[in-house]
Amino acid sequence: MKNITILGATGSIGLNTLDVISRHPEQFNVFAVSAHSDWKSLLQICKDHQPSFAVLSDEASAEKLSSAAPSGVEVLFGIASLDKIAGHPKTDFVMAAIVGGAGMSSTFSAAKTGKRIMLANKESLILGGNLLMSLAKNSGAEIIPVDSEHSAIFQCIKGGRDGLSKIQLTASGGPFLQTSFEKLGAVTPEQACNHPNWKMGKKISVDSATMMNKGLEIIEASFLFGLMPNQIEVIVHPQSIVHSFVYFDDGSVLSQLGLPDMRSAISYALSHPGRNSSGVGVLDLTKEQSLEFHQPEMRKYKCLALAYEALEQGKSAPGTLNAANEVAVKAFLENKVGFLDIPEIVEKTLCEAPCQNLDTLDSVVENDQLSRQIAQSFVGSSD
Repeated sequence: MKNITILGATGSIGLNTLDVISRHPEQFNVFAVSAHSDWKSLLQICKDHQPSFAVLSDEASAEKLSSAAPSGVEVLFGIASLDKIAGHPKTDFVMAAIVGGAGMSSTFSAAKTGKRIMLANKESLILGGNLLMSLAKNSGAEIIPVDSEHSAIFQCIKGGRDGLSKIQLTASGGPFLQTSFEKLGAVTPEQACNHPNWKMGKKISVDSATMMNKGLEIIEASFLFGLMPNQIEVIVHPQSIVHSFVYFDDGSVLSQLGLPDMRSAISYALSHPGRNSSGVGVLDLTKEQSLEFHQPEMRKYKCLALAYEALEQGKSAPGTLNAANEVAVKAFLENKVGFLDIPEIVEKTLCEAPCQNLDTLDSVVENDQLSRQIAQSFVGSSD
C-alpha cells in the first residue's frame, strides 16, 4: 500500500489523480491533500477519502475546513505545512500539481526526502531545474513526468536511449489555431480558456493558447532528459492523439498514442514500472478521421521563441520567463492587458532582469520575486 500526497487536490490533475486512486484501493491510500482556498471542495475530498492531513494556503479557509472536517483529518495551512506533507516520513508518492511557482517549495521538499515525485508542476523545473535534479539524484527521489508529452517520451525511452537524436513535443495549437494573427489582439479571456481538447484550469488554458505551455515544456524536457535546445522540437497536432515522438539515429521513430485524458499519464506515474487500468477509453484509430501535423506559426506563437531563447541563455532566464508569464497571464485574465501583450511583457522582462547563476533555493526565490516585480511594471504599459 502506497501513501499518496496530492498537492493541488481540487484542480483537474488532483481530481483525476483521486479518480485513478479510487480504482485501486488495495494499492493506494490518500495520505494528504492540499488546496489554495477552496475549502468546500477539499472538505468533500476529506469526506470521500479520509486523509490524515488537509492543507490550505489560506488561513481563513483552513479555519473553516477545520470546523467541518471529519474526525481524524488534521487541518493545516501555509507553505511550511505543504512542505511538511510533501516530505512527511509516511508519504511515499507526491503528486505535485500546484499551479505555478507556488508549488516549487513543496516539490523541493519531496525531492530532498527521496519521494517519488509525479511532476505536474513543471514550474519547479523551470525555476530551479539543476537544483531540483541534483536534489533528486542525491536523495534517490524519482521524478516521473505527468505532462502527457513528457510521459510519452519517458515511456518511449524506457527501452534505452542509445542513438537518440531528437524529440518532438506535440501541441494542439489551442483555441486559436485557425485564428489569424491580426485577430488575436481582440480575443477575450473566456475565448482563451476554451481549449478544444483538454479540460484545464484558466492559467494553463491561456498558456496553451499562447503556446507558452509548450515553451515551458521545452525547458522541462531539457532538464528531465538531458537534451540540448536543438534536440527539442514542437509540432502542431490538433487531435492530441499522438503525445510525442522520439527520433533515433537509425531512422526509427517511437511515439505514444492515447485519447486526450490525463488519467493515462497519472496512472502510469502511480503504477510505474507496471501499469494499471485508468478509466480511460480505448483508442480506436479507425474512428479518427485524420491525424494532422503542422509546423507552428512562430509569428502567432511568439512565446515559443522566447522559451527557446531563455533555455539558450540558461542560468536564471527560464525562471524569469516563467515569472513574467505568470504576471502577464494574471493581468490578461483580469482584463488589464490584451492577449498579444503577454509575450511582449515576457520579452521586456527577459531583457530587463539580470541573468545570474542560481545555486540555492533562496536565490531561485529571489530571482522569481524580482522578475515578477519587473513584469508588473510593464502591465498596463505595453504598446
